[in-house]
Amino acid sequence: MDYQVIIPAAGQGKRMKAGKNKLFIEAKGTPVIIHTLKVFEHHNACKRIILVINEKEYDEFNSLLKEYHFNTPIKIVTGGNERQHSVMQGIQAIEKEGMVLVHDGARPFIKQEHIEQLVKKASETGAAIIAVPVKDTIKRVQDDEITGTIERSSLWAAQTPQAFRLSILMNAHLKAEATGFLGTDDASLVEEAGGKVAIIQGDYQNIKLTTPDDLFVAEAILEAERRNEHV
Repeated sequence: MDYQVIIPAAGQGKRMKAGKNKLFIEAKGTPVIIHTLKVFEHHNACKRIILVINEKEYDEFNSLLKEYHFNTPIKIVTGGNERQHSVMQGIQAIEKEGMVLVHDGARPFIKQEHIEQLVKKASETGAAIIAVPVKDTIKRVQDDEITGTIERSSLWAAQTPQAFRLSILMNAHLKAEATGFLGTDDASLVEEAGGKVAIIQGDYQNIKLTTPDDLFVAEAILEAERRNEHV
C-alpha cells in the first residue's frame, strides 16, 4: 500500500551537545537526515516525503536535498514550537486521504521490511506503531528511593515510524489542539482521542540518535552494513 511520510526535523537536539541541529551531524561522512531520507527514497511504496524543519535552517536543508539528488518528491514545511505542532504542519501538507507515516528524522536504521509490516497492519486497523519489548528491569522512584518494581512483560518501548489513516491522525491532532493535550508521540494522541493503536515488533537497532554515545553506535551499525554489502 502506498503512503506518504512526515519527518519532523525541526528539533534542536540539545542532549547531543553539538551546537547545531543533530540531523546535520555526519555518520560515515553523510548527514544523519540523509541516511533517514534514503530509507524512504529506496522504498517503492513511499510516494512523498514531508520534511518539517525550522525555517532558519531552510537553506541548509535545501542544499542537502540538491546535493544528494532524491527522486521521491520531498516537500519542505516549516514546523512549530513542539514536535506535535510540527507534525500538524506536516499533516496539513498532505494532499489526499490515504496512509500517513510519521518518522523521527534521527532514526536512520529503520528496516524496510518493518515499514512494510507496519503499513499492512495500519491498513487493516487504522493505526499502528513499531515497538520493542522492554528488556531492562524498570523501577519506580520517588525522592531518590525505589518505591516499586514495574512488571515488564506488558511494557513496550515505542519507536517510529507510526502509521495512520490520514483521517484518524488528523482527528487526533485536532482534538489534542482543542483540549490542550500534549502527547509524547502521535499514537498517544490517537489513544487520547479514544482510538485503538496496534503494535508490530521491530528491532533494537532502530535507535533514535539522541546523545553523543548514540553516534558511536550509529557508526558501528553503518560499518556492519558496509561489510555485509561486500560479503
